Amino acid sequence: MKDPHRLIGWLEAQRPAAFEILRELVGINSYTRNRAGVLHQAELTAARFAPLGFTAEHVPSDNPAYGDHLFLRRPHPGGPSLALVSHLDTVFPPEEEERNAFRWQPEGDRIFGPGTVDIKGGTVLALVVLQALQALAPRVFDSIDWLVALNASEETESAHFGCLTRERIPTSALAALVFEGETPLPGRRRVVLARKGRLTFRVKVSGRAAHAGGKPHRGASAIRQLARLIERIESMNDPDRRLTFNIGTISGGVSVNRVPHEAVADGEFRCFDPAVQQQTRTALEALAGVGDVRAASDGWACRTEISFLNESPPWPRNPGTDRLHACWQAAAADLDQVLEPEERGGISDGNLLCHHVPTLDGLGPAGDNDHCSERSADGSKLPEFMDATSFVPKAALNVMGILRLVDGERLLG
Repeated sequence: MKDPHRLIGWLEAQRPAAFEILRELVGINSYTRNRAGVLHQAELTAARFAPLGFTAEHVPSDNPAYGDHLFLRRPHPGGPSLALVSHLDTVFPPEEEERNAFRWQPEGDRIFGPGTVDIKGGTVLALVVLQALQALAPRVFDSIDWLVALNASEETESAHFGCLTRERIPTSALAALVFEGETPLPGRRRVVLARKGRLTFRVKVSGRAAHAGGKPHRGASAIRQLARLIERIESMNDPDRRLTFNIGTISGGVSVNRVPHEAVADGEFRCFDPAVQQQTRTALEALAGVGDVRAASDGWACRTEISFLNESPPWPRNPGTDRLHACWQAAAADLDQVLEPEERGGISDGNLLCHHVPTLDGLGPAGDNDHCSERSADGSKLPEFMDATSFVPKAALNVMGILRLVDGERLLG
């Protein structure tokens, strides 16, 4: 765009209306398992995009307890395809929001509230980006085959939405642009170029019960065996390969007067490299089998089973994402912004799309404390908030990045 100041001025003028839309969306509880709330969120979201010419498709989730995924289309047959990705759900049950008085609450440059940054702020920012393109670059806007895809169960890391979205984005698409929030960094904008993948697993140990006081020599403690395995698993953390393990829950035994016959632990590991993920999976599988905790009476040994529960593929840096980053880097220079790339340990819908089309993430506004609802009296604990001052600069960056991506300068009237 020849005059970025015109864009900034236009976005500033739209900000009050955009924040009013965000206030409306934040006011709806859309906890993943609050199906009615997620459906209401989808209806209002579709209504806000409708004036731009988008029609809604509601697709049931594979889990009937969840709301419907929302796909908004503005087709242009033969035009380049571009997808904007967000989600409808949050992690806060209604009773938690009520208990912590967690609601829309502007304070200075911060706006607190459920979903302000994860990710309702991103949804509204995507809407404003499209509005700006329609108003200021109509030939570009009308030339693109648009898809806005919103996940109803992103916080559960369900793979269903990814399958549905890939069916609706051709592999020739220019990009999938994910509007997760930006990590705050003073004086800089940020985008996400890679994310760790995650594999969750269960370790189940079968021991042999015995009376803990009278006949302990006949028992083989499943908890003792599990404790040894946990130490071995945690020792697999490898900073050089950016591989992280965490055992999150453990359970076992029945009572203190019985040698425990069973123990279970659930955990996860994360990494950026698909090869490391496969190697680590193989290493975990090798822990299964006969253990080294045995009954003193006859040498009976504990047995271990390893099962894998859920897998999200890693999103490593790749040429497609790097090309998108170059467009946004040039756009930042046009706006006198400093743009910094980021690689995150957390998972987003970008993990599900990055192997299908070039993907860029972190395109939402800046904010912090996502997934937090509590506020302490001394201010040491704060709930989720969006940095209101980041909204216009990030929207401008995305508008200019998209124009760079589609070579919009030559299409402007």
